[in-house]
Amino acid sequence: MLHLHSGLRLLILLFLLAAIVKSLAGWLGKKPFKKADNIIAIILVSLTHTQFLVGVVVYAMSDMVKAGLANMGETMKNAPLRFWAVEHAVIMLLVVVLITIGRAKSKKAATDELKHKKGAIFYIIALILILWAGVIKPFALGRGWF
Repeated sequence: MLHLHSGLRLLILLFLLAAIVKSLAGWLGKKPFKKADNIIAIILVSLTHTQFLVGVVVYAMSDMVKAGLANMGETMKNAPLRFWAVEHAVIMLLVVVLITIGRAKSKKAATDELKHKKGAIFYIIALILILWAGVIKPFALGRGWF
């Protein structure tokens, strides 16, 4: 499951970058919101929700998380344990929410420019959080790509 979780991360990053590039190009270039923009956003949301479900399973199976949750007082004093037991899960849940809201707001916006703008803003914030809590910090803690 951890390998699936890691592999989905790469797909999400790919579609998130595509959504950001298309949203920025549409917003700044005042381009129409096309079917391709919508499809990329739908795939991104679907992958993100799937990743969340896989992440919940990985979280529930993790011995490190179980140990961390058993003694939260000590967990909060241990930076790596705190990251895996609390921070990663909370931040990634926030990422799922941001991507979902970004898609919903861009879908309901009145103009094409606003559709692109709302998507870009929410997706960029989500990307920053993913890079920190899903790439940089895990690597700093010794976790590789898979």
